[in-house]
Amino acid sequence: MSAEQETAVPAGAGPALRRLAVPLGVLGSVVAAFAYVGAVDPNEPGHYPTCPLLYFTGVYCPGCGGLRSAHAVSHGDLAAALGANAVAVAGYGLFAVLWVLWAVRAVRGRPARIELGRAQLWAVGTVLALFTLVRNLPFGSWLHP
Repeated sequence: MSAEQETAVPAGAGPALRRLAVPLGVLGSVVAAFAYVGAVDPNEPGHYPTCPLLYFTGVYCPGCGGLRSAHAVSHGDLAAALGANAVAVAGYGLFAVLWVLWAVRAVRGRPARIELGRAQLWAVGTVLALFTLVRNLPFGSWLHP
């Protein structure tokens, strides 16, 4: 076997890398966002705008604490991340699983499709509504960011 044949890219690797361009771009953007939030602490006032719903009504929305959660995840503190926003941590995990499935399907040349039906959309909405309701009731104060 010649030196050229040993160092040659395997057949089909070029198109596979091209198909991974968009998933890798999305992953790079998410990593950059987590790196920024990891470097600029949301626990210190003045770095990020306040939640308008919390500011005007005093009600914690489902996203309140999400930046603090991302900051904790970027520093490897899963307990603090769950304490800041458990739903956000679940979302980070869901993103990771869906990204891997997307990347695998992209390498294989198949389209990545996520088709949620009415039942799934209602389930997501119900979970977010219940999370919001419970975290704003006195017995749900442990869910406050």
